[in-house]
Amino acid sequence: MDDFAQALEEYDYEFKQGQVVRGRVHNYESDGAYVDIGGKSLAYLPISEVSLESDLDWSEVLPLNEEMDFLIIREQNADGQVTLSRRQLEIKQVWDGLVELQENGKSLDVRVSGVNKGGVTVDVRGLRGFIPRSHLSQHDNLDSLIGQKLTVNFLEADRDRKKLVLSQREAVRAATFSELEVGQLVEGKVAAIKPFGVFVDFNQTNGLLHIKQVSQSFVEDLSKVFEIGQVIQVMIINLDEGKGRISMSTRVLENYPGEMLEKMAEVMASAPARAERARQKLLQA
Repeated sequence: MDDFAQALEEYDYEFKQGQVVRGRVHNYESDGAYVDIGGKSLAYLPISEVSLESDLDWSEVLPLNEEMDFLIIREQNADGQVTLSRRQLEIKQVWDGLVELQENGKSLDVRVSGVNKGGVTVDVRGLRGFIPRSHLSQHDNLDSLIGQKLTVNFLEADRDRKKLVLSQREAVRAATFSELEVGQLVEGKVAAIKPFGVFVDFNQTNGLLHIKQVSQSFVEDLSKVFEIGQVIQVMIINLDEGKGRISMSTRVLENYPGEMLEKMAEVMASAPARAERARQKLLQA
């Protein structure tokens, strides 16, 4: 038995950095905790590696003598003591969940924690993320967003570089797409007039009314037909969620070629009835 005990004392435990081990919290100290993982010495868990959440009660996250997993972040020192982390395990689990959400094209909720000139920083389940200003629904007075919860989609989630770039705009667009269908009549405001068409804002997103879809008659100059801020009703004729494109038409609402150019107010006033008729033709095409 003495020989066996001596062999145990001399046994070299193969605790390696990056290894996940089971252990029980032995006792708390002011700067961390000591954990029994079956080694020659108690392992050390620094207070900074207890949890992603800094304000938690130790007795809740690290109950004494309760078996749980730990990650070895520093191998044995001269005294045979290794350094552990629960926080790093939580980070891995959070990243696993975020990657799965990204792969499935899902949205998630985050909370705004700070502002810089490029956008806002957000708390993403304990990790730090960033939303560029151009991908926020609100572009001005970003300080007012601090503390607010936003629904976002992923632009970039790079685990190796610890980089999380998110978009509120894309989440809004995705949510809007889920509520839209071909043949639907929507009301919006003219946001921009280009040589090739008119962009119409509605429900925090926008679609394109191409110049060829304005009327059955030739349209020479869209700026002579529409004004910025003008409220119009348009029919959705195509949805491309992958590219984020919504194609619209007022042409399909006309009773005869050129009616949109001659009597737009009349076409708009009776748009719902005209849309029902046009919808049947569109779906049968």
